[in-house]
Amino acid sequence: MSTSTDHGRPDPEASTLALTRDGRPVSDRGDTVCVIGAGASGLTAIKNLKEYGFGVDCYERETGVGGAWNWRHDRSPVYASTHLISSRPFTQFPDFPMPDDWPDYPHHSQLLSYFERYADHFDLRGHIWFGTEVVRVEPVAGDRWDVTTRSTGGYGPERTSRYAAVVVANGHNWSPKLPRYEGLEEFRGEVMHASSYKDPAQLRGKRVLVVGAGNTGCDVAVEAAQQASRCWHSTRRGYWYAPKYVLGRPADQVNDALLALRVPLRVRQWLYHWTLRLTVGDLTRFGLPKPDHRVYETHPIANSQLVYYVGHGQIAPVPDVVRFHPYAVELSDGRQIDPDLVVFATGYLPRFEFLDPTVLGDEAGQGRPKLWLNAFVPGRPTLAVAGLVQPDSGIFPLSHWQTVLFARLLRLRVTRPDRADAFAARVTAKAGERYAGPVKDSSRHWFEVGHADYLRAVQRALHDLEGSR
Repeated sequence: MSTSTDHGRPDPEASTLALTRDGRPVSDRGDTVCVIGAGASGLTAIKNLKEYGFGVDCYERETGVGGAWNWRHDRSPVYASTHLISSRPFTQFPDFPMPDDWPDYPHHSQLLSYFERYADHFDLRGHIWFGTEVVRVEPVAGDRWDVTTRSTGGYGPERTSRYAAVVVANGHNWSPKLPRYEGLEEFRGEVMHASSYKDPAQLRGKRVLVVGAGNTGCDVAVEAAQQASRCWHSTRRGYWYAPKYVLGRPADQVNDALLALRVPLRVRQWLYHWTLRLTVGDLTRFGLPKPDHRVYETHPIANSQLVYYVGHGQIAPVPDVVRFHPYAVELSDGRQIDPDLVVFATGYLPRFEFLDPTVLGDEAGQGRPKLWLNAFVPGRPTLAVAGLVQPDSGIFPLSHWQTVLFARLLRLRVTRPDRADAFAARVTAKAGERYAGPVKDSSRHWFEVGHADYLRAVQRALHDLEGSR
Protein backbone atom coordinates (compact mmCIF):
# COMPACT_ATOMS: atom_id res chain seq x y z
CA MET A 1 0.00 0.00 0.00
CA SER A 2 1.31 3.46 -0.84
CA THR A 3 1.72 5.75 2.15
CA SER A 4 2.47 9.02 0.34
CA THR A 5 0.38 11.97 -0.75
CA ASP A 6 0.52 13.41 -4.24
CA HIS A 7 3.27 15.74 -3.00
CA GLY A 8 5.50 12.95 -1.70
CA ARG A 9 4.68 13.55 1.98
CA PRO A 10 3.89 10.41 4.01
CA ASP A 11 0.14 10.13 4.57
CA PRO A 12 -0.82 8.75 8.01
CA GLU A 13 -4.41 8.30 6.84
CA ALA A 14 -3.26 5.81 4.18
CA SER A 15 -1.75 3.45 6.77
CA THR A 16 -3.12 0.32 8.40
CA LEU A 17 -6.00 1.07 10.77
CA ALA A 18 -6.06 -0.11 14.39
CA LEU A 19 -7.74 0.99 17.62
CA THR A 20 -6.43 2.77 20.69
CA ARG A 21 -7.05 1.31 24.14
CA ASP A 22 -10.17 3.47 24.51
CA GLY A 23 -11.51 2.47 21.08
CA ARG A 24 -10.46 5.47 19.00
CA PRO A 25 -9.31 4.67 15.43
CA VAL A 26 -5.56 4.90 14.91
CA SER A 27 -3.53 4.60 11.71
CA ASP A 28 -0.51 2.38 12.22
CA ARG A 29 2.58 3.96 10.64
CA GLY A 30 4.71 0.83 11.00
CA ASP A 31 8.41 1.63 11.48
CA THR A 32 7.96 5.36 10.87
CA VAL A 33 9.35 7.75 13.50
CA CYS A 34 7.45 10.83 14.68
CA VAL A 35 9.36 14.10 15.19
CA ILE A 36 7.62 16.92 17.07
CA GLY A 37 8.77 20.34 15.92
CA ALA A 38 10.61 21.63 12.83
CA GLY A 39 13.05 23.96 14.50
CA ALA A 40 16.80 23.35 14.49
CA SER A 41 16.63 20.15 16.56
CA GLY A 42 13.61 18.78 14.72
CA LEU A 43 15.17 19.37 11.30
CA THR A 44 18.40 17.60 12.16
CA ALA A 45 16.37 14.75 13.67
CA ILE A 46 14.46 14.29 10.40
CA LYS A 47 17.68 14.39 8.40
CA ASN A 48 19.55 11.88 10.55
CA LEU A 49 16.63 9.47 10.82
CA LYS A 50 16.25 9.57 7.03
CA GLU A 51 19.93 8.78 6.60
CA TYR A 52 19.51 5.67 8.75
CA GLY A 53 16.65 4.48 6.58
CA PHE A 54 13.63 5.45 8.67
CA GLY A 55 10.40 6.96 7.45
CA VAL A 56 9.68 10.21 9.28
CA ASP A 57 6.53 12.23 9.98
CA CYS A 58 7.22 15.63 11.54
CA TYR A 59 4.46 17.77 13.02
CA GLU A 60 5.04 21.53 13.19
CA ARG A 61 2.42 23.79 14.72
CA GLU A 62 3.57 26.83 12.73
CA THR A 63 3.61 27.40 8.96
CA GLY A 64 7.35 27.26 8.37
CA VAL A 65 10.62 25.80 9.58
CA GLY A 66 13.00 27.49 12.01
CA GLY A 67 11.26 27.16 15.36
CA ALA A 68 12.38 29.87 17.77
CA TRP A 69 14.50 31.47 15.04
CA ASN A 70 11.50 32.17 12.83
CA TRP A 71 10.37 35.57 14.06
CA ARG A 72 7.00 35.14 12.31
CA HIS A 73 6.02 32.36 14.71
CA ASP A 74 3.74 33.21 17.62
CA ARG A 75 6.02 31.52 20.14
CA SER A 76 9.31 32.91 18.83
CA PRO A 77 11.31 34.83 21.46
CA VAL A 78 13.34 36.55 18.72
CA TYR A 79 13.39 40.37 18.59
CA ALA A 80 14.62 42.69 15.84
CA SER A 81 18.25 42.90 16.99
CA THR A 82 18.72 39.23 17.97
CA HIS A 83 22.08 37.80 16.94
CA LEU A 84 23.83 34.59 17.87
CA ILE A 85 25.75 34.68 21.13
CA SER A 86 27.89 31.74 20.00
CA SER A 87 30.11 32.24 16.97
CA ARG A 88 29.35 30.85 13.53
CA PRO A 89 31.84 27.89 13.45
CA PHE A 90 30.62 26.62 16.81
CA THR A 91 26.93 27.00 15.95
CA GLN A 92 26.58 25.48 12.47
CA PHE A 93 25.63 21.88 11.86
CA PRO A 94 28.77 19.77 11.30
CA ASP A 95 27.57 18.59 7.86
CA PHE A 96 26.15 21.91 6.62
CA PRO A 97 28.45 24.91 7.18
CA MET A 98 27.25 28.49 7.19
CA PRO A 99 28.60 30.72 4.41
CA ASP A 100 32.19 31.89 4.95
CA ASP A 101 31.27 35.50 4.24
CA TRP A 102 28.74 35.63 7.08
CA PRO A 103 29.71 37.60 10.21
CA ASP A 104 31.07 35.93 13.34
CA TYR A 105 27.69 36.40 15.02
CA PRO A 106 24.91 36.15 12.38
CA HIS A 107 21.58 37.97 12.63
CA HIS A 108 18.40 35.97 13.28
CA SER A 109 17.22 36.53 9.70
CA GLN A 110 20.37 34.81 8.45
CA LEU A 111 19.73 31.90 10.82
CA LEU A 112 16.22 31.48 9.40
CA SER A 113 17.57 31.43 5.85
CA TYR A 114 20.16 28.86 6.99
CA PHE A 115 17.43 26.53 8.28
CA GLU A 116 15.37 26.99 5.13
CA ARG A 117 18.38 26.07 2.98
CA TYR A 118 19.15 23.13 5.27
CA ALA A 119 15.57 21.82 4.87
CA ASP A 120 15.77 22.21 1.09
CA HIS A 121 19.26 20.74 0.73
CA PHE A 122 18.34 17.56 2.59
CA ASP A 123 14.80 17.43 1.14
CA LEU A 124 13.06 17.58 4.51
CA ARG A 125 9.90 19.57 3.77
CA GLY A 126 8.10 16.58 2.30
CA HIS A 127 8.16 14.97 5.75
CA ILE A 128 6.70 17.95 7.63
CA TRP A 129 3.02 18.54 8.38
CA PHE A 130 2.85 22.32 8.87
CA GLY A 131 0.03 23.92 10.83
CA THR A 132 -0.42 20.74 12.85
CA GLU A 133 -0.05 20.58 16.61
CA VAL A 134 0.48 17.51 18.76
CA VAL A 135 -2.25 17.07 21.38
CA ARG A 136 -1.19 13.80 23.07
CA VAL A 137 1.67 11.33 22.98
CA GLU A 138 0.83 8.05 24.72
CA PRO A 139 2.93 4.90 25.15
CA VAL A 140 1.42 1.63 23.91
CA ALA A 141 2.56 -1.99 23.91
CA GLY A 142 5.78 -2.90 22.16
CA ASP A 143 7.53 0.40 22.97
CA ARG A 144 5.35 2.15 20.40
CA TRP A 145 3.56 5.50 20.64
CA ASP A 146 0.12 6.84 19.77
CA VAL A 147 0.43 10.46 18.64
CA THR A 148 -2.77 12.51 18.40
CA THR A 149 -2.71 15.66 16.26
CA ARG A 150 -5.05 18.38 15.05
CA SER A 151 -4.85 21.60 13.11
CA THR A 152 -3.11 24.37 15.05
CA GLY A 153 -5.63 26.36 17.05
CA GLY A 154 -7.88 23.41 17.76
CA TYR A 155 -9.76 23.49 14.46
CA GLY A 156 -10.88 20.30 12.77
CA PRO A 157 -10.96 16.72 14.04
CA GLU A 158 -8.21 15.01 15.99
CA ARG A 159 -6.27 12.20 14.30
CA THR A 160 -4.22 9.48 16.00
CA SER A 161 -1.26 7.71 14.39
CA ARG A 162 0.90 4.95 15.85
CA TYR A 163 4.68 5.26 15.57
CA ALA A 164 7.70 3.09 16.25
CA ALA A 165 9.48 5.95 18.03
CA VAL A 166 9.14 9.63 18.90
CA VAL A 167 11.64 12.50 18.99
CA VAL A 168 10.46 15.48 21.07
CA ALA A 169 11.96 18.66 19.62
CA ASN A 170 9.42 21.31 20.61
CA GLY A 171 12.01 23.68 22.09
CA HIS A 172 12.34 25.06 25.61
CA ASN A 173 12.36 28.83 25.07
CA TRP A 174 8.71 29.55 24.34
CA SER A 175 6.76 29.24 27.62
CA PRO A 176 7.47 32.41 29.66
CA LYS A 177 8.51 32.07 33.28
CA LEU A 178 6.63 34.87 35.01
CA PRO A 179 7.58 36.04 38.51
CA ARG A 180 5.08 36.83 41.23
CA TYR A 181 5.30 40.03 43.23
CA GLU A 182 3.10 41.56 45.86
CA GLY A 183 1.04 44.37 44.37
CA LEU A 184 1.80 43.57 40.73
CA GLU A 185 -1.89 43.45 39.85
CA GLU A 186 -2.36 47.02 41.15
CA PHE A 187 0.59 48.47 39.24
CA ARG A 188 -0.70 51.12 36.79
CA GLY A 189 2.25 50.96 34.40
CA GLU A 190 2.75 48.62 31.48
CA VAL A 191 4.10 45.11 32.19
CA MET A 192 5.39 42.64 29.62
CA HIS A 193 7.52 39.51 29.41
CA ALA A 194 10.55 39.66 27.14
CA SER A 195 8.85 37.09 24.89
CA SER A 196 6.59 39.96 23.76
CA TYR A 197 9.47 42.32 23.09
CA LYS A 198 10.13 42.69 19.36
CA ASP A 199 11.41 46.16 18.57
CA PRO A 200 13.19 49.08 20.31
CA ALA A 201 10.23 51.30 19.40
CA GLN A 202 8.41 49.64 22.31
CA LEU A 203 10.89 51.35 24.65
CA ARG A 204 11.22 54.74 23.03
CA GLY A 205 10.80 57.68 25.39
CA LYS A 206 9.68 55.52 28.31
CA ARG A 207 11.03 54.98 31.80
CA VAL A 208 11.96 51.30 31.63
CA LEU A 209 12.74 48.76 34.32
CA VAL A 210 14.26 45.52 33.00
CA VAL A 211 14.10 42.60 35.45
CA GLY A 212 16.53 39.76 34.81
CA ALA A 213 20.19 39.45 33.81
CA GLY A 214 20.18 36.70 31.22
CA ASN A 215 21.34 37.40 27.69
CA THR A 216 17.92 38.71 26.67
CA GLY A 217 17.62 40.93 29.74
CA CYS A 218 21.00 42.48 29.03
CA ASP A 219 20.11 43.02 25.35
CA VAL A 220 16.84 44.75 26.29
CA ALA A 221 18.62 46.91 28.87
CA VAL A 222 21.19 47.97 26.27
CA GLU A 223 18.43 48.90 23.80
CA ALA A 224 16.58 50.76 26.56
CA ALA A 225 19.78 52.72 27.25
CA GLN A 226 19.64 53.92 23.64
CA GLN A 227 15.89 54.44 23.25
CA ALA A 228 14.27 55.01 26.66
CA SER A 229 14.29 58.20 28.69
CA ARG A 230 15.50 56.21 31.72
CA CYS A 231 16.61 52.61 32.25
CA TRP A 232 16.94 50.59 35.44
CA HIS A 233 18.27 47.03 35.37
CA SER A 234 17.25 44.84 38.31
CA THR A 235 19.13 41.65 39.17
CA ARG A 236 18.80 39.30 42.13
CA ARG A 237 22.50 38.45 42.19
CA GLY A 238 25.78 39.34 40.56
CA TYR A 239 26.79 37.81 37.24
CA TRP A 240 29.92 37.47 35.19
CA TYR A 241 29.83 39.42 31.93
CA ALA A 242 31.94 38.19 29.04
CA PRO A 243 32.86 40.26 25.99
CA LYS A 244 32.04 38.68 22.65
CA TYR A 245 35.65 39.12 21.53
CA VAL A 246 38.83 38.20 23.38
CA LEU A 247 42.35 38.54 21.93
CA GLY A 248 40.82 39.52 18.61
CA ARG A 249 38.74 36.33 18.32
CA PRO A 250 35.16 35.38 19.28
CA ALA A 251 35.26 34.51 22.98
CA ASP A 252 33.86 30.98 22.56
CA GLN A 253 36.66 30.14 20.11
CA VAL A 254 39.29 31.18 22.65
CA ASN A 255 37.52 29.21 25.37
CA ASP A 256 37.28 26.15 23.13
CA ALA A 257 41.01 26.29 22.47
CA LEU A 258 41.61 26.15 26.22
CA LEU A 259 39.17 23.25 26.58
CA ALA A 260 40.88 21.38 23.73
CA LEU A 261 44.16 21.74 25.62
CA ARG A 262 42.41 20.33 28.74
CA VAL A 263 43.31 23.45 30.71
CA PRO A 264 42.00 22.89 34.27
CA LEU A 265 38.91 24.80 35.39
CA ARG A 266 40.82 26.75 38.07
CA VAL A 267 43.34 27.94 35.50
CA ARG A 268 40.56 29.01 33.11
CA GLN A 269 38.90 30.88 35.98
CA TRP A 270 42.17 32.66 36.74
CA LEU A 271 42.61 33.61 33.08
CA TYR A 272 39.08 35.01 32.98
CA HIS A 273 39.68 37.16 36.07
CA TRP A 274 43.00 38.34 34.63
CA THR A 275 41.32 39.35 31.35
CA LEU A 276 38.55 41.13 33.26
CA ARG A 277 41.07 43.13 35.31
CA LEU A 278 42.90 44.20 32.13
CA THR A 279 39.72 45.39 30.41
CA VAL A 280 36.96 46.74 32.66
CA GLY A 281 38.33 46.04 36.11
CA ASP A 282 36.13 45.59 39.18
CA LEU A 283 32.51 45.73 38.04
CA THR A 284 31.22 46.55 41.51
CA ARG A 285 32.56 50.12 41.09
CA PHE A 286 29.84 50.60 38.44
CA GLY A 287 27.19 49.56 40.94
CA LEU A 288 26.86 46.01 39.64
CA PRO A 289 26.55 43.44 42.45
CA LYS A 290 29.45 41.11 43.12
CA PRO A 291 28.78 37.59 41.80
CA ASP A 292 27.94 35.03 44.49
CA HIS A 293 29.59 32.22 42.53
CA ARG A 294 32.83 31.55 40.72
CA VAL A 295 33.04 32.16 37.01
CA TYR A 296 31.97 29.16 34.86
CA GLU A 297 29.74 27.88 37.68
CA THR A 298 27.10 29.44 35.44
CA HIS A 299 27.62 30.45 31.85
CA PRO A 300 28.85 34.05 31.70
CA ILE A 301 26.55 36.59 30.07
CA ALA A 302 27.81 37.23 26.53
CA ASN A 303 27.39 40.99 26.14
CA SER A 304 30.01 43.57 25.21
CA GLN A 305 27.74 46.62 25.61
CA LEU A 306 26.09 46.34 29.02
CA VAL A 307 29.13 47.46 31.00
CA TYR A 308 29.71 50.24 28.45
CA TYR A 309 26.25 51.73 29.00
CA VAL A 310 26.42 51.22 32.77
CA GLY A 311 29.75 53.07 32.73
CA HIS A 312 28.17 55.91 30.79
CA GLY A 313 25.29 56.21 33.26
CA GLN A 314 22.64 55.18 30.77
CA ILE A 315 21.78 51.97 32.63
CA ALA A 316 21.26 52.17 36.39
CA PRO A 317 21.89 48.81 38.12
CA VAL A 318 19.41 48.21 40.94
CA PRO A 319 18.81 45.25 43.27
CA ASP A 320 15.92 42.82 43.33
CA VAL A 321 12.31 43.96 43.21
CA VAL A 322 10.43 43.45 46.48
CA ARG A 323 6.91 44.66 45.67
CA PHE A 324 4.88 46.83 43.35
CA HIS A 325 2.83 49.90 44.24
CA PRO A 326 0.29 51.53 41.91
CA TYR A 327 2.83 54.07 40.62
CA ALA A 328 6.16 52.79 41.90
CA VAL A 329 8.35 49.71 42.33
CA GLU A 330 10.02 49.03 45.66
CA LEU A 331 13.52 47.53 45.68
CA SER A 332 15.23 45.34 48.26
CA ASP A 333 17.38 48.25 49.48
CA GLY A 334 14.26 50.27 50.33
CA ARG A 335 14.40 52.61 47.36
CA GLN A 336 11.41 53.21 45.12
CA ILE A 337 11.58 53.89 41.39
CA ASP A 338 8.83 54.96 39.01
CA PRO A 339 8.97 53.11 35.69
CA ASP A 340 6.08 53.26 33.28
CA LEU A 341 7.19 50.02 31.55
CA VAL A 342 8.47 46.86 33.26
CA VAL A 343 10.04 44.14 31.11
CA PHE A 344 10.39 40.75 32.79
CA ALA A 345 13.36 39.04 31.15
CA THR A 346 12.95 36.13 33.53
CA GLY A 347 13.41 33.26 31.14
CA TYR A 348 11.33 30.29 30.12
CA LEU A 349 10.27 26.93 31.47
CA PRO A 350 10.30 23.82 29.27
CA ARG A 351 6.84 22.42 28.61
CA PHE A 352 5.81 19.11 27.14
CA GLU A 353 2.07 19.64 27.34
CA PHE A 354 1.32 16.62 25.14
CA LEU A 355 3.11 14.16 27.46
CA ASP A 356 2.38 12.92 30.96
CA PRO A 357 5.32 14.41 32.95
CA THR A 358 6.02 11.05 34.60
CA VAL A 359 6.84 9.56 31.19
CA LEU A 360 9.94 11.79 31.15
CA GLY A 361 10.75 11.13 34.79
CA ASP A 362 9.50 14.57 35.87
CA GLU A 363 7.66 13.34 38.94
CA ALA A 364 7.15 16.87 40.32
CA GLY A 365 5.77 18.18 37.02
CA GLN A 366 8.18 21.15 37.03
CA GLY A 367 9.43 20.73 33.46
CA ARG A 368 12.70 19.12 34.54
CA PRO A 369 12.89 15.64 32.98
CA LYS A 370 15.30 13.05 34.34
CA LEU A 371 17.28 12.04 31.27
CA TRP A 372 20.65 10.67 30.26
CA LEU A 373 22.63 13.01 28.02
CA ASN A 374 19.65 15.36 28.40
CA ALA A 375 18.00 13.23 25.71
CA PHE A 376 17.32 9.58 26.63
CA VAL A 377 14.47 8.48 28.90
CA PRO A 378 14.93 5.60 31.38
CA GLY A 379 12.62 2.71 30.50
CA ARG A 380 11.54 4.33 27.23
CA PRO A 381 14.03 3.16 24.58
CA THR A 382 12.01 4.57 21.67
CA LEU A 383 11.56 8.08 23.08
CA ALA A 384 14.15 10.86 22.92
CA VAL A 385 14.26 14.60 23.58
CA ALA A 386 16.41 16.68 21.22
CA GLY A 387 17.88 20.09 22.00
CA LEU A 388 17.10 20.24 25.73
CA VAL A 389 20.53 21.67 26.49
CA GLN A 390 22.03 25.08 27.20
CA PRO A 391 25.67 24.77 26.16
CA ASP A 392 28.53 27.22 26.55
CA SER A 393 28.73 27.27 22.76
CA GLY A 394 26.31 26.59 19.88
CA ILE A 395 23.45 24.14 20.38
CA PHE A 396 22.97 22.86 16.82
CA PRO A 397 25.99 20.50 16.76
CA LEU A 398 24.79 18.96 20.03
CA SER A 399 21.30 18.37 18.64
CA HIS A 400 22.86 16.82 15.55
CA TRP A 401 24.87 14.26 17.51
CA GLN A 402 21.99 13.54 19.90
CA THR A 403 19.79 12.53 17.00
CA VAL A 404 22.57 10.59 15.25
CA LEU A 405 22.92 8.57 18.46
CA PHE A 406 19.15 7.99 18.65
CA ALA A 407 18.94 6.94 14.99
CA ARG A 408 21.77 4.44 15.49
CA LEU A 409 20.06 3.12 18.60
CA LEU A 410 16.79 2.55 16.74
CA ARG A 411 18.61 0.74 13.94
CA LEU A 412 20.48 -1.51 16.39
CA ARG A 413 17.19 -2.43 18.09
CA VAL A 414 16.58 -4.42 14.90
CA THR A 415 20.08 -5.57 13.93
CA ARG A 416 21.77 -5.95 17.34
CA PRO A 417 19.14 -5.94 20.11
CA ASP A 418 21.77 -7.01 22.66
CA ARG A 419 23.65 -3.74 22.18
CA ALA A 420 20.43 -1.74 22.28
CA ASP A 421 19.49 -3.44 25.57
CA ALA A 422 22.92 -2.64 27.04
CA PHE A 423 22.44 1.00 26.01
CA ALA A 424 19.02 1.05 27.71
CA ALA A 425 20.62 -0.21 30.92
CA ARG A 426 23.15 2.66 30.80
CA VAL A 427 20.31 5.15 30.30
CA THR A 428 18.67 3.93 33.52
CA ALA A 429 21.95 3.91 35.46
CA LYS A 430 23.14 7.36 34.31
CA ALA A 431 19.93 9.38 34.09
CA GLY A 432 20.39 12.83 35.61
CA GLU A 433 24.16 12.89 35.04
CA ARG A 434 25.52 16.41 34.56
CA TYR A 435 28.00 17.56 31.92
CA ALA A 436 29.14 20.79 33.48
CA GLY A 437 31.06 21.83 36.55
CA PRO A 438 29.31 22.89 39.76
CA VAL A 439 26.38 25.12 38.76
CA LYS A 440 23.72 27.15 40.53
CA ASP A 441 20.55 25.15 41.21
CA SER A 442 17.91 27.28 39.52
CA SER A 443 15.61 26.62 36.57
CA ARG A 444 17.74 28.90 34.41
CA HIS A 445 20.70 26.54 34.82
CA TRP A 446 18.93 23.15 34.78
CA PHE A 447 20.11 22.24 31.31
CA GLU A 448 23.51 23.91 31.20
CA VAL A 449 26.26 21.73 29.77
CA GLY A 450 29.89 22.24 28.88
CA HIS A 451 29.91 21.51 25.16
CA ALA A 452 33.31 19.79 25.16
CA ASP A 453 32.43 17.43 28.04
CA TYR A 454 29.01 16.78 26.55
CA LEU A 455 30.30 15.91 23.08
CA ARG A 456 32.90 13.57 24.58
CA ALA A 457 30.11 11.80 26.47
CA VAL A 458 28.06 11.43 23.28
CA GLN A 459 31.13 10.13 21.45
CA ARG A 460 31.71 7.50 24.15
CA ALA A 461 28.04 6.49 23.92
CA LEU A 462 28.32 6.10 20.14
CA HIS A 463 31.45 3.96 20.49
CA ASP A 464 29.83 1.80 23.16
CA LEU A 465 26.71 1.38 21.07
CA GLU A 466 28.74 0.17 18.11
CA GLY A 467 30.78 -2.16 20.32
CA SER A 468 34.04 -0.18 19.97
CA ARG A 469 35.11 -0.22 23.57
